[in-house]
Amino acid sequence: MTKFQFGTRMLLGAAGLAMVVGGAMADTSGKRIALSNNYAGNSWRQAMLQTFQEVGSKAVEEGVVAAADAYTTSENQATEQAAQIQNMILQGYDAIILNAASPTALNGAVEEACNAGVTVVSFDGIVTAPCAWRIAVDFKAMGKEQVEYLAQRLPEGGNLLEIRGLAGVFVDDEIHAGIEEGVSENSQFEIVGSVHGDWAQDVAQKAVAGVLPSLPDVVGVVTQGGDGYGAAQAFKAAGRDTPLIVLGNRQDEMQWWAEQRDANGYETMSLSIAPGVASLAFWVAQQVLDGAEVPKDLTVPFLKVTQDTLDDALETTPEGSVANTVYTLDDAKAVIEEAM
Repeated sequence: MTKFQFGTRMLLGAAGLAMVVGGAMADTSGKRIALSNNYAGNSWRQAMLQTFQEVGSKAVEEGVVAAADAYTTSENQATEQAAQIQNMILQGYDAIILNAASPTALNGAVEEACNAGVTVVSFDGIVTAPCAWRIAVDFKAMGKEQVEYLAQRLPEGGNLLEIRGLAGVFVDDEIHAGIEEGVSENSQFEIVGSVHGDWAQDVAQKAVAGVLPSLPDVVGVVTQGGDGYGAAQAFKAAGRDTPLIVLGNRQDEMQWWAEQRDANGYETMSLSIAPGVASLAFWVAQQVLDGAEVPKDLTVPFLKVTQDTLDDALETTPEGSVANTVYTLDDAKAVIEEAM
């Protein structure tokens, strides 16, 4: 186990030793869990789906649950995902874990599921329906921390470019709000441009390339994940100096970071929610089905990579994927206990 893995595991797992969550447990071997996912068009979502499938398949093999099936909508549309949820209700799933296209637009379908006796656990893109459980990092704090980091590295400030995620999604709104708060508290910075990169490096590269000709000199780029490498390539293609780009734990951008570090001492940081949060949502749903008392709102720390942990993170992140933490049942019990 690397230092990078150990630090993350200690953060989530130490409190779970010898822990009992709830009282008498029910048998979940006959229960069926489904994942409803609204979007799969970037490496984070692919890693999230892979983590869910690996953890769910093992749980089925070991008889913990009867099924763990994943479904992704063809378009990032709340109406399509609502129909998907309604279909899951008809198929008789006992629990739905949900990465939502909207925090509010799916509430009707979620309430239908709850009224039908289905457990709904939302994560990453959460929903506000009171009957659902929610698992998220403090995305607003994640956005604000980027600006605070830039303030430490660039105390004189300057112009910033903001790359946002998918428009209308809870995560995008929260990270953006944190960035705005950070800039308001560090007035030496000004956001002079904002584009949507959809958390995908190819989309981000095209969007940044389109806006760069109209921008003054930029000293820093604040991001949401999956967009840092694309931004770097756009600056390079435009013949402009590479600013300080906050990254989002993708393997391609961490590899670029390591190459720049070795070539010229480039230094930055990288942070994101771990795609393995899907495995945490799976175990939280299983615990609810098992009769455990689980608070409706659960928070996990975001996963941060620094100059000191970069090599360890790269070593444990497959090519084309994202730095990750896979959560176990004990981790889920620890997170639940922390929220009690």
